[in-house]
Amino acid sequence: MVATSSPAAKPAGFSIGRTLTEVPSTAYSNWVLGLLAVVYAINFVDRQIISVLALDIKRDLGLTDADLGFLYGTAFGVFYALFGIPMGRLADSWNRVRLITIGLAVWSAMTALSGLARNGAQLTAARIGVGVGEATASPCAYSLISDYFPRNKRASALAVYSSGMYLGAGLSLFIGAVIVKAWDAAYPGGLNGIVGWQASFMAVGIPGLLLALVVATLREPVRGLSEGLPTRPVAHPFREFFAELMTIIFPLSLIAAARQGARVLWRNLLGLVIITLLAYALIVLTGDIAQWVAVGIGFYAIYSWAVALKKRDAPAFQLIWGTPAFLAVLVGYGLIAFVNYAVLFWSLPYAESVLGADKSTAGLIIGGGGAAGGFIGLNIGGRVADRLRRSNPGGRILVIIFAALAPVVPLVIMFSTDNLTVFYALILPMTVLHSTGLSAAAATTQDLVLPRMRGLATACYFLSITMIGLALGPYMVGRVSIWTGDLGTAILSLLLVMPVSTLALVLLYRWLPKAEASVAERAHAAGEPM
Repeated sequence: MVATSSPAAKPAGFSIGRTLTEVPSTAYSNWVLGLLAVVYAINFVDRQIISVLALDIKRDLGLTDADLGFLYGTAFGVFYALFGIPMGRLADSWNRVRLITIGLAVWSAMTALSGLARNGAQLTAARIGVGVGEATASPCAYSLISDYFPRNKRASALAVYSSGMYLGAGLSLFIGAVIVKAWDAAYPGGLNGIVGWQASFMAVGIPGLLLALVVATLREPVRGLSEGLPTRPVAHPFREFFAELMTIIFPLSLIAAARQGARVLWRNLLGLVIITLLAYALIVLTGDIAQWVAVGIGFYAIYSWAVALKKRDAPAFQLIWGTPAFLAVLVGYGLIAFVNYAVLFWSLPYAESVLGADKSTAGLIIGGGGAAGGFIGLNIGGRVADRLRRSNPGGRILVIIFAALAPVVPLVIMFSTDNLTVFYALILPMTVLHSTGLSAAAATTQDLVLPRMRGLATACYFLSITMIGLALGPYMVGRVSIWTGDLGTAILSLLLVMPVSTLALVLLYRWLPKAEASVAERAHAAGEPM
């Protein structure tokens, strides 16, 4: 764990509903960090388990590869991204411990309910519910961690938190495979209509409800505590939450725009028309109505929200959407996520369907290798990023560039070989390499905004890696697989985005020092009282 505090700091205990007003002890800071990492692991177990169940779901519900990519990525990801916006605002203005507790309970319940799905539509509805609940997690966690750990320890702390992503994803593959195999062996025709893949959803959803009771005991720190910049509580947090929500939900977004003036309304309508036409063109091209309607809803909501934010909170708009360095993080790491999410989802179905792997064995090796590799890569990447930043303001970006380019060779070998042993052997090194940049990218977004905007900045960061990475990457592999008839070729086609990602990150390296040094000045110029 990552330590922070002076030796004189008093230990903090466990007490529901209390606020932490002094510097926390090292032990308590690390306890909070460890528990949040477990929450994130549960987050990814519930999100990722559909990968190991994919072929069973495809068979029983009569779905295609594109449908699987839609269920894993788009149905979950669009609503995860959209609700991340108002949840990010609420994380910046309300009690973060309460919010993440409620969210954990909601997404765990919706995961369990996924086990009752009898068709693709019902499973889609459940996945949307999981996405809405999980939207609370990272805005709250990033903001809490930034108050429990100082700036020079932040990437390392976020690396520990983010390691939950790979631990959860790896565990989901192993646990899901074991449950499916055991359940179907014990009940070949199902029990009361419940077959193995449905039992797996239920088994992984219930523990999250119990974990929520533990999370509720955490103490809420004063915002800005780690930097000596305490921020006053917002008087009406839910008023701001619902105002944010109105800007993303059509047609309420048009009402919200009209209240801000004719110029805002016309900009909103213009964006709606352009996005609708693009979505229609993609529907005609692919025939996938649900995919592009959902993506269109997502991008319109983001556009509508950004237009409204410029009017309602000019300083936040300036530091996020008005800062080229912040946009470069979104594009650069969003395209890395485009590849990573697709590989994360399709590796096990590829091993099963192309290389003839046994589900249980593949789940253990891919899940275990992914979990270990992600943990190693994140923590090495976070520590190296923090060390490089001490002597170079843009040092963290070098780690992100490495994470974009280093995995290319093992990925090409993995998805072109017909040797299952070679495929298995490359899981660990490939995951180590592509996980090194995540915490550096996350820490960069936190450093580019004021403390009161951290939840919102986190929501924007997850908008990029969700809408670019999760909503498009897994689906595109499924669609290209249908077009080419070759899943390996479809996965490797993702690498075509790497030159664009690398260019965005090189620009970020050049822009970051000036952007970070001028945060307070630019916020004040946009109207922030300092």
